[in-house]
Formats: sequence, structure tokens, C-alpha cells
Amino acid sequence: MTAPEPALLDLAHALHVSTSFTDWKGVERTVSAETLTAVLTAQGVDAADPVAALQRAWDAPWRRMLPGTVMATGGRERLVWMHVPDGDPAHLEVRLEDGGVRALEQADQWVPPREVDGRVIGEATFRVPGDLPLGYHRLVGTSGDTSAEAALIVTPDRLPLPPHGWGVAAQLYSVRSEQSWGVGDLTDLTDLAVFAGADLGADFVLVNPLHAAEPLPPLEPSPYLPSSRRFFNPLYLRVEAVPELASMPSRARARLTVLAKRVRERASGDRIDRDTAWAAKREALRLLFAVPRTAGRERDLAAFRAREGEALTQFATWSVLAEHHGNDARTWPAELRDPSSPEVAAFREAHADDVEFTAWLQWLLDEQLAHAQSKAAGTGMSIGTMHDLAVGVHPGGADAWRLGDAYARGVSVGAPPDPFNQLGQNWLQPPWRPDALEASGYAPFRDLIAAVLRHAGGVRVDHIIGLFRLWWVPEGMDADRGAYVYYDHEALIGVLALEAHRAGAVVVGEDLGVVDPQARDYFASRGILGTSILWFENRDGAPLPAEDWREACLASVTTHDLPPTAGYLQHTHVRLRAELGLLTRSVEEEVADDRAEQRVWLDELRRRGLLADDADEEETVLALHRYLTLTPARLTSAALVDLVGDVRTQNQPGTSDEYPNWRIPLSGPDGEPITLEQVLTSPRAARLAAVLRQ
Repeated sequence: MTAPEPALLDLAHALHVSTSFTDWKGVERTVSAETLTAVLTAQGVDAADPVAALQRAWDAPWRRMLPGTVMATGGRERLVWMHVPDGDPAHLEVRLEDGGVRALEQADQWVPPREVDGRVIGEATFRVPGDLPLGYHRLVGTSGDTSAEAALIVTPDRLPLPPHGWGVAAQLYSVRSEQSWGVGDLTDLTDLAVFAGADLGADFVLVNPLHAAEPLPPLEPSPYLPSSRRFFNPLYLRVEAVPELASMPSRARARLTVLAKRVRERASGDRIDRDTAWAAKREALRLLFAVPRTAGRERDLAAFRAREGEALTQFATWSVLAEHHGNDARTWPAELRDPSSPEVAAFREAHADDVEFTAWLQWLLDEQLAHAQSKAAGTGMSIGTMHDLAVGVHPGGADAWRLGDAYARGVSVGAPPDPFNQLGQNWLQPPWRPDALEASGYAPFRDLIAAVLRHAGGVRVDHIIGLFRLWWVPEGMDADRGAYVYYDHEALIGVLALEAHRAGAVVVGEDLGVVDPQARDYFASRGILGTSILWFENRDGAPLPAEDWREACLASVTTHDLPPTAGYLQHTHVRLRAELGLLTRSVEEEVADDRAEQRVWLDELRRRGLLADDADEEETVLALHRYLTLTPARLTSAALVDLVGDVRTQNQPGTSDEYPNWRIPLSGPDGEPITLEQVLTSPRAARLAAVLRQ
């Protein structure tokens, strides 16, 4: 590692790259010159001559007539600059989303001109009034024969906090019914939501990301490493819920029956087998695709395709290309890596039927997602379905392919070392480029949030601190050799709030780990809930009193990156990390510390009269959840695994194939897989729900 020179440090600071960080032990660590150079290069910056690069960065805004994107808050006036040759006239207007036009008033504010590229450039300042409607507008600047445009996004100041309520958090793929094809599906989600709402009195069901995966096996098991976050995974379709089944020819229907029986027989094991399930389901859906649709459904499909536009066409094209050339677009022939190339257009035309099939699958998903949310709301749920938004996408997947330079190359997103992952993490996902997002008016992010919230009452944003900063790890370096890159959080959170406002949805941010307290304050000021996990809510080594928990949060006892609560009480997470070589201390030391940490919480429960000295494991789980009801948290949740007494973790961070992450079926206390039908009649689930309804 080489220490960075002052000029490189100045360049990094100017481009919002952190040159140091504080590790989990509280030690200040300097980012190496190699890391800074790699991170800057990934943003399109030539860092070979830091002094020259810094001058280019300072001059860049003066070479533009308007900023890439201007953010405003409803009800508040703000100023915006416009650059023109010094002394030339300047005119700026707003073209509203609804078609209206507003001329902007120039402010009496003098800014010294600046010489750039041999020209003297002046800066005019205009007022953006506070009475503009919320939405996505355009700024149009003119000076003589020259004009330019920029995005103007007016966002709500604050989302309203939801009423107090509770919900169930589930990994949908693990929730298998007797009718599903080896993997929990959207009909299972509908049934779970109806059960949770009508029978248990819950207000929402939070599910893992349902983002699109690869089109053909081997399928990535992690829902947090999708091919696309903009589209959904057809693995979650319920074949029998497709309306065309009613008019399916008898021979095709018989084949469908055989496929269903075969995959259900193979799904009785102790692992979720996505590859087998999708192979059977895809063949069945192909048979259904061939069934003629009614005229009304044809028109509905056409309207869906028109609404989704070029993004859907490109996603479908990527999917068909992947069937021919592999799931990673980085390995394709060079001429196929550009979605706008003539070769890609020719391929799409030659495989039009396959492209249509992929688009049709997304239409079916849209229908079944809408049905799930409708049924959830019909039970009286105040929120209904709450989707989870992953941090990023696969570097060779559909989004990275179709969005091109919106993603940085040569780096991936991760996390620095922390107490639970002491070697750091590399999530192998390309990060957004901050400059590309601004230049696009945040369109990729806007489209993503709108799609996730189209049929949902809420969204949980995984690692929401990533809207402030992300840990970029250069290729070939260890996870602890990264650097933080800062984003325009007001823009990203503003877009998130605007889309949630339009959808009438709740936003929950997963803000665990190393998070600046000011960031949490900012989320709360915008009406975005944080996440509070009981085991992590401490003050000076003691449990944070229930009365002192924050109100603007979703509170729970556990999370999908920890074992179910019964397993946590048994220290399974410590022993598992020891088996996988993820500890820097002995397992005995870790268990001793874990036992001591749990003891202070159990003592707190006893002090409050929530837990008897001779309580068994289930009674302890109930008491921990009862503690949540003493806090002011607006939302609380129970993991479905806790409702049924499961003990095994779904995911061990910092591993891939070392542990069967995201492939563990929902199971009972004895470790035997259970079906959704068993959940619906579980006395244990009813008891825990009764606690959270208080």
C-alpha cells in the first residue's frame, strides 16, 4: 500500500471520495493511493496527473449552461445557476410535467465571471419558486441561439409517518405450499398476506427482493444479487393462476400436470432447488404462452408493453441473448455487449417470439403482484405487501448491460470490516456512477422505485446508507481495501420520497451497521423509517430502554442476516462463523461474549416482568417480541421463522458456496421443512401474533 500524495487527496475530496475511514475497532485508517486511483478511474477520471484532473473537475460546471439535475422541495424557493458567455443574455423557464410553462425570475446576485478554455463565462442566478407542483419537470435555458435543458425534480418535504402497526417478514422462496412448484410463489404470498391480515391482524407482509434473476440455470440463489432490479423474477409465478389455463388444450394440460407432479416430488428435500423448479415452470409457461388470449387480454398486454417501453424490450432482449450466450453479458461477443448495436437489433428481430415470451412473463408478474396487493388490502391491512429493494445488481446482468455507463466498471460494492464480518465484505455488484445519475435526471433510479412500488404499500431499502455513500472495492483488492464514495443523498432520497408519495407507500431504510447519526436524523426528517434490531439497540453496553427507542423505525428482534431468534439464543451464528473461518478470535471467546450480551437483554426482560426465570425457549422469544411493543416504534415485525420456531439462518454474510445461503426451506423447531398450510394452523404463530397486536 502506498500513501497518497497531497494532490491525489485533493482530487479525491473534490470528487467526494473519502480518503480515510474509521474501522469497527475505532481505528482511523488511511485509504491507499492504489485504491483512490482505481476508484477515481472507475468514475471516468484520469488520475495520472491529479493536478490537471482537479482543474478539469473545477472547470466542469462552467463548461455547462445548466446543471445536470436540479432538486427542489415543494413549498421552498431555491436558486439555480446558468452559465453563458459573460455579458450575453440569459433566459430560463420551467416546462412542467403536465405541459405548463413558467418563466423564472432572475435573482439580483452577482457572481464573478471565470475564464474557461480561453472564454470568459458568466453566471446568472434564477429563482425556482416554491409553488411548483411535485413531479419531474424540465428546465430550459436559452442565450441567443444556444439552448440547454436540465431535469428539475420537485419532491415532498416529508412523507407522513404510518400509523402504529405490525407485520410479518418472510423469505418468499422458502414459504412453500402443497400447490407451489418447489419454491414459494405469488399465490403463496397472497395466501400468507390474507392469513396475516385476516387471522393475525397484521398490517403488512415484508418479502425478500423479488427482482429478476437469470433466464436459465444455474440461477443465482441470492435475491440480493439480481440480474435486474427494474423487473421481477418469473420463478415466483403461480402457473395455475394464469387465466389461459382454462382454455389450454388437453394434451398440453396433461404435460403441465406431469411437470407439476415431478417438481413437487423433488421439492421434498432440505434445500430450495431453483434450477429444477424454474426448468419445469418455464416449460409449462411456454405451453401457456401458446394458448390464444382474448381480445381484451391482448389489448391489456399491449398497454403493458407500451407503458414499460424500451426498458422492457431491452430486458427481454438481454434475457434471450443470455439463453444463447450465457448469463453473464461480459463474456458475450463484443458486438452484443452494446444494446444499441445493429447486431443486437438483428438478433432481437430474429428471435422476436422469444422476446415476446419474456415480456409476457413480466405482464403475468404484474397481474399476480397486483392481485396479491389487492387481497392484502382487502383484509384491512394498512400497508399490504412491502417489497425489499436490493443494493445492486449482477455486473453481467440485464441492468448493467442495458444501462451501460450508469454503472461504474472495475469496482464493486461492499462493506468495510465490522464486528460480524471482520474481514469486510465484497458484494460483487457494480455501483451507480454519481455523475451519470445526475446527467440522466436520476431516471434509472426513478424508474426502479416506481416499478417496485407499483403494486406495493411499502418498500424496504436494503443498506439505505448507500444513498449517502457506498464502499467501493477495486477489482483484485481485498474487501478492506476499499473507499467510501459519496452520493447526492438529497437527490436520491428526494426521488425515493416522490415515488413513495405518488404510490401512497411507506419507506423503511435498513440503516444498520456503521451509520453516521446525522444520516439517521436526515432520514427521519424526510419521513423515512429506520430499522432497529433489538440485539443491536444498546447504550454504553446496556440495553437501550424501550422508551428511548426512536419512533421513526421498523423494530424487530432479528433480521435475515442473523439466525431466527431461537437459533440466535443457541449461538448458532457464532458456531457457523467459526466453521466457515470468519472469526478472528476463538469460538469459545465469541460464545462467551455472545452469552454475556444476551444475558443483559434477558435480565432487562426479567426486570420489566416480561420473562420468568424458568422460561423456555418459546417463552423467551415471545418476551423479546413483547419488549418491542413497549417502544414508540411506528412499525414492528416478526420474522416468519420466529412465528414457527425455525432455528437455521437464511444467509451468512461474507460467504457464497461455503453455506447454502438463501436455499433453506421454512422449517419447524425440529429442523424439518414445513408447508404454508402448516403455518396457517400454527398455534405458535398465533401466540406470537397476539403479542405484537398489543
